[in-house]
Amino acid sequence: MSTTIFESLESNVRSYCRSWPAVFETARGSRLHAEDGQGYLDFFSGAGALNYGHNEPDLKRALIEYLAADGVVHSLDTYTTAKRRFLSAFEEHVLRPRGLDHKVQFTGPTGTNSVEAALKLARLNTGRTGVVAFTNAFHGMTLGSLSVTGNAMKRNGAGVPLPFVTTAPYDGYLEDPSWGFSWLARTWADSSSGMERPAAVIVETVQGEGGLNAARAEWLRELETLCRGHGVLLIVDDVQAGCGRTGTFFSFEEAGITPDIVCLSKSISGYGLPMALVLLRPELDVWQPGQHNGTFRGNNAAFVTGTAALEKYWADGGTFERSVVERGRLLSEGLARVAALVEGATCRGRGLLAGVHFPDPDLAERIAGAAYERNLLVETSGPQSEVLKAMPALNIPPEELHEGLEILLDATRAVLAGRCSHASARVESRERMSSASGY
Repeated sequence: MSTTIFESLESNVRSYCRSWPAVFETARGSRLHAEDGQGYLDFFSGAGALNYGHNEPDLKRALIEYLAADGVVHSLDTYTTAKRRFLSAFEEHVLRPRGLDHKVQFTGPTGTNSVEAALKLARLNTGRTGVVAFTNAFHGMTLGSLSVTGNAMKRNGAGVPLPFVTTAPYDGYLEDPSWGFSWLARTWADSSSGMERPAAVIVETVQGEGGLNAARAEWLRELETLCRGHGVLLIVDDVQAGCGRTGTFFSFEEAGITPDIVCLSKSISGYGLPMALVLLRPELDVWQPGQHNGTFRGNNAAFVTGTAALEKYWADGGTFERSVVERGRLLSEGLARVAALVEGATCRGRGLLAGVHFPDPDLAERIAGAAYERNLLVETSGPQSEVLKAMPALNIPPEELHEGLEILLDATRAVLAGRCSHASARVESRERMSSASGY
């Protein structure tokens, strides 16, 4: 079918459709179908917004019943029965079992909205302006979130300076991982260091867009200790790694830390519906009414599906968590087989947020392209898109997980077999791009 309307009318900023030019029409579980009838297996999960797959039946049923009963859809921050049910389920199945007493703030509907609110809240509480972020971090595309993001291409899109942020080395960035904390501790304690103590440190436990770098539990504990010792707030951005993606509901549970502020979005609605929230320790709730708001912070359809997801998957005494851990093990084993085909390739990530880093930065994108030709959707990440990134649904049937891994193996073998013949084509392509860009 024609894609003319997209190419002629939609902005050049579109990206995923350039790698996957199919026109998708229906989806169920881990399968999508294009309008030409072609089926695709999904190892992308809406960039982590579809942790329970497409159109999960029980979530869909709850949504349809709510809409059929003329349930309130848009409500700003007014009270609704749908919001009450979500908050009650979230407290019962997520916060209380983990010993968390954090309050819940509903922000605008996306992850970057939750990050913006968290940064403002940290500055409001401390009276300080600076924030420490980490190398290869990604926190969103609005100006505040972009200021704590590392990727140069995305930062350059801002068009303005992005001040008040210090970048520190993430775990594994330097040969000596303790150097970064030693440096921060020294400069924060020294009034002549030229660096003021920041309001907060913001961190991802697994850098989803930055190349699947996963922080060690001991590194995260040291970071928490550092922040506590200097009165600096600790923000964990769990937008992509949270909601079960790494095996536990929050990605920081394994480390045993308790962040001051947590950012959630993507799969918190369970259905791909826009929803984001900030968790904050009660003493940090110094907002004045209306001091931070947003027209779409009351998406009741998302409350309904989010409640259904919590009640189905997170109220079963840990059975679902154990199944996610097992699927993560199977994914890790399959990705290790892919990595074994390429000298120097290594596995990265945690749980069902995992992938393979290749020493040749072209290889991951070529394998992802070959996978698409074999009807598998998988993306890349990292500064040079050098990491093949797999994010299957948390409830994907084991046989479909195995199927996708076999496709990745076949795609990798095919790319490696044709690597030499394509080398000259890549050089020619780069020369054309350089000429077109004027460099």
